[in-house]
Amino acid sequence: MPFTLIRNDITKMPTDAIVNAANSQLMPGGGVCGAIFAAANYDKLNRACRKIGRCPVGQAVITKSFGLPAKYVIHAVGPIWHGGHQNEPELLRSCYIQSLHLAKQHGCRSISFPLISSGIYGYPKEEALRIATDAIREFLKGNEMEVALVLFDRSAVVLGQSQFSGIRAYIDDHYVDARREDRRWQTESIALQRQEREQEKQFAPAAAQDSMPSAALGPKRSLRDLMEHLDDSFSKMLLRLIDEKGMTDVEVYKRANLDRKLFSKIRKDSYKPSKQTAIALAIALRLNLDETTDLLGRAGYALSHSSKFDVIIEYCIDNQVYDIYEINEALFAFDQKLLGA
Repeated sequence: MPFTLIRNDITKMPTDAIVNAANSQLMPGGGVCGAIFAAANYDKLNRACRKIGRCPVGQAVITKSFGLPAKYVIHAVGPIWHGGHQNEPELLRSCYIQSLHLAKQHGCRSISFPLISSGIYGYPKEEALRIATDAIREFLKGNEMEVALVLFDRSAVVLGQSQFSGIRAYIDDHYVDARREDRRWQTESIALQRQEREQEKQFAPAAAQDSMPSAALGPKRSLRDLMEHLDDSFSKMLLRLIDEKGMTDVEVYKRANLDRKLFSKIRKDSYKPSKQTAIALAIALRLNLDETTDLLGRAGYALSHSSKFDVIIEYCIDNQVYDIYEINEALFAFDQKLLGA
């Protein structure tokens, strides 16, 4: 996955490079900086930093990792928060961009970042996360690299109150605990089940029109269209949808948070994508629920109200949230798997 959020210890990340939230003097400090020095060969890393000397705020320098799983440590100096009136956003964004270009120059294919400046430097976590995400996304538009944003805990992802409340309410209304559902089916008679199914068939179309936003439901596909493409494989339907939407392959796999090599495999009929990958492609194509259900079915998957992950995806499509990074932040906040490879 080109860009992902991970809850982990950055010193244990096996990426080609990890980023240290450094100070201008490149001295061992506290927080992430102290943890990196402690996990590496302290003396060798300290000598390498002393040899460089200093690094201005908003810039980055690189050293070897001296014993860490990563090959390199990139030392990025983030700004101290002064209310946002001393060029802090631009300086923080520069930390990410400079680090990514340094990694690229040294042949790195993967890199892990902490949430720079959000610790003792006091940068508000929500704003720090937004700057980090925007900077990384901008870089990935023209570059191929696996980027991980390593967060200490899930509280670093602060969803907007309206978004969090909306997702929480949607989960409460639609999520059905699988164990509770099993018990209900065990105690009901077969006759009652048949009666309920007949009622659902009779009233579901009207109820769906009333309860679902028209944009999410989307235009009804004709029976002829469905029959013509009944036997399409996942790959064949995907490529047809890309053409119908007037999009390019590159645009789709970038929007789906996938890398080029994986997308090349997906184009082949013999390859079966994971459910997360299939949904990511549906999001990239801005499919409505009807189209998403059809595309997932070609890979043998379905959305279920007994899965919180699925309910959140349905909420996002219902509300026309098609930004893969925004969706992944929501999934991360609710302790679910992320979209992409």
